Amino acid sequence: MKRLLLGVLAALLLAPATASALVVGIADQKPDMFSDPVFQKLGVSYTRLAVSWDAMEHPWEQQEVDTWLDDARAAGVTPLIGFGHSRVNRRQLPSPSRFKYDFRLFRARYPWVTTFATWNEANHCGEPTCHRPELVSAYYRSLRRECPTCTILAAEMLDMPNMAGWVDAFQRHLGPRDVPRYWGLHNYIDANRLRTSGTRTMIKHAKGQIWFTETGGIVDRRNKSKVGFPESAAHAAIATRWVFDELVPLSRRITRVYLYHWNAVRGDNWDSGLIDPRGKARPALAVVRNVLRAGQARERRRDASQGAKPPPPPPG
Repeated sequence: MKRLLLGVLAALLLAPATASALVVGIADQKPDMFSDPVFQKLGVSYTRLAVSWDAMEHPWEQQEVDTWLDDARAAGVTPLIGFGHSRVNRRQLPSPSRFKYDFRLFRARYPWVTTFATWNEANHCGEPTCHRPELVSAYYRSLRRECPTCTILAAEMLDMPNMAGWVDAFQRHLGPRDVPRYWGLHNYIDANRLRTSGTRTMIKHAKGQIWFTETGGIVDRRNKSKVGFPESAAHAAIATRWVFDELVPLSRRITRVYLYHWNAVRGDNWDSGLIDPRGKARPALAVVRNVLRAGQARERRRDASQGAKPPPPPPG
């Protein structure tokens, strides 16, 4: 079985990428990836950070966000900020006006950040928003009105059985005149079970573009999850390949993929890192590198056909 898995992995790493015009980014809570030479050579220009809705009210959390965003800006990386539960009181939900007030504080401190997701994994029943799609839709409307020039994702969904009903209720509360242009999807189950049903459900129910704002292959979990699938570095590479070759092509409305995460830390209860705790690249990183190089090659061919001078090939 192990020999078969390694054979499949080798074939996947050598296969050409099928993802076409696609933005590829990395989601990670740690700012140290920005100074990693491997990350810098990869040529990734988009990253994602999950932030508490009330982060600006707590100096210690504000400092964490300052560090991450300062490093992202210095690296020339465009951030996506996904809001979520408070780290002080996980079950507390703000009113829409309070949510807008805290968003206003965030925008005042980081006016150069213009891409946001309304709520992280809003349909996950570990979140206080699990049964409150109408409240999250009010949050979304508040963000849209507060920053009409920003790119606002409706919410970030987890590919769970309640997703379809949650999305329908969210859109029904907004009405047909305020249909979201963007949604986020965390399709870990599809990716790691090598299936497409969750992503197809999202495509069917959500209108507008769909960004995979967290996805990727799982190496190891110690978070007592009841959702089962294989876990190993080899499996993670196969799952990552599945994202690009099977899930992204399902719809032209799938336009971005943020892989979670960059580097694993020994002892953490979740490991989907492209880099292991010793700083060594895992097979999934080769998959990502191939996807990026294929995309850059397509851009050079397109520019050449249009008479533009092609950029130099990526380093590494």
